[in-house]
Amino acid sequence: MQLKFNSIKPLLALIALGSSVALAEKTRSLSTQESWWLGIVSQGEKMPLQEPFEADLNANNYGNQAQPLLLSANGHVVWSEKAFSLQYQGKMAQLKGNSDIEHSRPGENLKEAYLYASNKYFPPSGKMPADLLFTAPQYNTWIELTYNQNQQDILKYARSIIDHGLPPGVLMIDDIWQEAYGKWRFHPARFPDPKAMMTELHQMGFKVMLWVAPFVSGDSVEYRHLEAKGGLLREETPQALPVMVPWWNGRSAVLDLSNPVDQQWFQTELDYLQAEYKVDGFKLDAGDPEFYQIGKSFGQLSPNQQTEAFSKIGLNYPFNEYRATWKMGGQALVQRLRDKDHSWEDLRKLVPQMNLMGIMGYPFSCPDMIGGGQFKAFLNGATMDQELIVRSAQAHALMPMMQFSVAPWRVLSSENMQRIKQAVEIREKFKTLILNEARKSAKTGEPIMRLMEYDFPHQGYANVKDQFLIGKKLLVAPVLEKSASYRKVFLPEGKWHSYDGRTLQGPAQIQLKVSLDDLPYFELTGD
Repeated sequence: MQLKFNSIKPLLALIALGSSVALAEKTRSLSTQESWWLGIVSQGEKMPLQEPFEADLNANNYGNQAQPLLLSANGHVVWSEKAFSLQYQGKMAQLKGNSDIEHSRPGENLKEAYLYASNKYFPPSGKMPADLLFTAPQYNTWIELTYNQNQQDILKYARSIIDHGLPPGVLMIDDIWQEAYGKWRFHPARFPDPKAMMTELHQMGFKVMLWVAPFVSGDSVEYRHLEAKGGLLREETPQALPVMVPWWNGRSAVLDLSNPVDQQWFQTELDYLQAEYKVDGFKLDAGDPEFYQIGKSFGQLSPNQQTEAFSKIGLNYPFNEYRATWKMGGQALVQRLRDKDHSWEDLRKLVPQMNLMGIMGYPFSCPDMIGGGQFKAFLNGATMDQELIVRSAQAHALMPMMQFSVAPWRVLSSENMQRIKQAVEIREKFKTLILNEARKSAKTGEPIMRLMEYDFPHQGYANVKDQFLIGKKLLVAPVLEKSASYRKVFLPEGKWHSYDGRTLQGPAQIQLKVSLDDLPYFELTGD
């Protein structure tokens, strides 16, 4: 690999090729002649990078988790403490940042590069989210109830889960359970007795999480309270009024998490919900840097740093979920992919995006909602693809987490509902393995869900984007093409016990005949 460095002696370029010594510069030139993975999770299907590609992480997380990190299949690591931009075109990639950009080559492959980066820049905390998030399916009320979250229908949804033979797990009550943004109290007309609801949900075996976000409605008592106390992100004007930020549900003031007033207020609100209603945790949505591009903060944080500050709140709650994070690798946070369309194209994005999360320090990952997270696709009268929902459930089944939202019993035939239950049964079979890998990850930082290239380097697997590993010994190859009757699978070296009872010797490329019942997986036998 040839590296060019701006304003740096040529001798230092030689150091980068064979040393773990980090070189600090605000600009970098990198060769595009090897496989690189960049810390933009929502672009995972474009990894390893293919030119032309460009990105700018300044005030932009691209709707999902982000990390100022590049890793290569040949063991190279590029890191910056602050955001940088990347132009990936031609023979050289150009990086520019407002902070030192460090480059090192601590190893010869992707795994060695990742472990070096993890240990140096985002070491594992030793903690992990709650076990139940891994051992049972999760359920989210969004698709079924959308903007009509209410006590009666939430209980009906939970009872139907049990009645249709699915196990209880974490139940997330999504947006609009509250009176207003910032007024984090159950809406009294739609939740006449939230304590009774919580008691019944707990008795059924569910843990309950509530949706929250760092927005405050401008016509609320909470807004006036925080404004008077000097809280909220402020305009850069002499009046310094709170900024009203446009977002997907309107315009609101936004918490400034660098301000102790906002920090204490928000923490008190969440703790009250736990103490008063026995809420188990929170789905912490938004917090993206784009909502902090205007205005000034108490602590003079950058937009990316505001996202980082919002992410740290979840560390207080073992039941948590985030969609937007910045520089939170190694922490005990659940990281969800952004909403996916009800389409085969978006289904195929799950594996590469989830794989990328693993090597960016985000192992406790969730692949959005089964069938997709866009509610309009599931309204009465909408055209739904039952095969897609089944294949989506199968793809989720052996990932670190699986999450339902659309009620499969409402939209599927009895035969396809049975296939959903079969996918859940497969997860039940491997839940101990998944949980054990999560516990290992909390200590070592290693991914739970892995790229083939991670454990089997330099064997031609860098561009395999439709299969993955759980740990090193479970290979999963979900069917991701509509009406597929065959599935090509790459088996690495070793003896593999197949889901259909066969023993296969790798390395090999095999062609499987598959039906809608099949989720191909293979267990590596021996040490």
